[in-house]
Amino acid sequence: MSRIFHAHLDPTAFEPFALGSVQWLRRPGDNGNESLSGGIWKVTPEEAPDPFDLPIDQDETIYIVSGHLLIEVKGGERLELTEGSMASLSKGAMTRWTVLEPTIEFFVYS
Repeated sequence: MSRIFHAHLDPTAFEPFALGSVQWLRRPGDNGNESLSGGIWKVTPEEAPDPFDLPIDQDETIYIVSGHLLIEVKGGERLELTEGSMASLSKGAMTRWTVLEPTIEFFVYS
């Protein structure tokens, strides 16, 4: 059965994530689709004081609601993302992320 996923940004709905916290809109596996998920990720420079490497395990598209991130793609681009910026990272990319300001990001894994 098809399902519609709907939510409002809710500060009480966030849960711990690998770094920072996440409010899921659609969790991996919802509606039988393991590869599609999305939500809001919040992170601060205090939670990620140093740059961190992040291999992209599935395609990821992001929109920066607020804040400032630097994403360096190994052998590729250097993305400086601020409020209103969007990026789409392909599965297999090797990235290094730096959290420069408290950031709220909408993401979709596919």
